[in-house]
Amino acid sequence: MKHPLPAQPRHIAVLRLSALGDVCNLVPTVRALQRQWPEARITWIIGKAEHSLLAGLSGVEFVVYDKATGLAGMRRLWRELADTRFDVLLHMQQALRASVLSLGLKAELRIGFDKARAKDAQHWFTHRQLAPHPRAHVLESFLDFARLMGIEDLSLEWNLPVPAEATEEAAALTGDAPYLLISPCANPRLRNFRNWSAEGYAAVIEHAWTQYGLKTVLSGGGSTQEREMGERIVALCHAEAVIDAIGNTTLKGLLALIGRARAVIAPDSGPVHMANAMGTPAVGLFATTNPDRAAPYLWRDYVVNRYPDAVRTYLHRELDEINWGQRVRHTDAMTLIRIEDVIGKLDAALTRPKGRKQEDESDEA
Repeated sequence: MKHPLPAQPRHIAVLRLSALGDVCNLVPTVRALQRQWPEARITWIIGKAEHSLLAGLSGVEFVVYDKATGLAGMRRLWRELADTRFDVLLHMQQALRASVLSLGLKAELRIGFDKARAKDAQHWFTHRQLAPHPRAHVLESFLDFARLMGIEDLSLEWNLPVPAEATEEAAALTGDAPYLLISPCANPRLRNFRNWSAEGYAAVIEHAWTQYGLKTVLSGGGSTQEREMGERIVALCHAEAVIDAIGNTTLKGLLALIGRARAVIAPDSGPVHMANAMGTPAVGLFATTNPDRAAPYLWRDYVVNRYPDAVRTYLHRELDEINWGQRVRHTDAMTLIRIEDVIGKLDAALTRPKGRKQEDESDEA
């Protein structure tokens, strides 16, 4: 027998710790919950970096878990919420760490992904599972939680908060002149082969400068890999065409930079989804991951998609022969992306009619 859904939940828990792009894709689901039940409390259990990006999100109480603290951090969080009982827990992270964390939370109903999408046996930790949704985009997978709860208004809304100090941080780097933002590197973790070439980025920067008079702001974290990539790009460009801000912005500052940019170019990583949330055109560079699952949702027409070629070249298979969302973990996959492809998509994004996204998003949800 299925556990009943609450008709009027008073307190809703959202469990999604990471990553930056994923939490951006989740916000429209939170907004849908708020529209349906404006009096309900929403508590979002979230990762440390992700909280620094979304802090101040209206109508949401955050409880932060730093994964570096391990089980000790979980115990602290459980003690913090010992007297809290949720009407429903939306378990939106398919990872064993999150499932273990969920065990210490008190909830009348626990909803998770269907078995096909529930990695690490997540379905063992929930009472009810989503209806199957094969080949779903990540954003749509999150909206499936709202669908299960009977919410019909799934219009897309973000309204991410950008504090004044973040706007000032961005303005100090760029002044009032328009600019392009490039975040050249994805998360530098093991076998995460999502980065394009310094030479390719430099060619795009020169195009933006000579054809549109746009400087390019380079953004990213402070890792050695990211700093070295920035240095290589800068060395290949005219000095006046590029502002190297890699390692020199806060996440809120980056959000402000993205919100003010004419366009954003990045591989499959947080910045393209931050751009999506801020309404800034995003040119996503995809070869190792499937853009049908993970592209910036409102700007899919501007994706450079070499994923099918990478599947054929390095997995020696066709798209219909592999699992949905399977990654191509090959060091050369991103070399399939051509400079002219990126420039073509950038031109389309910069010359689109003002206010027009890839499609009317109200038709997408």
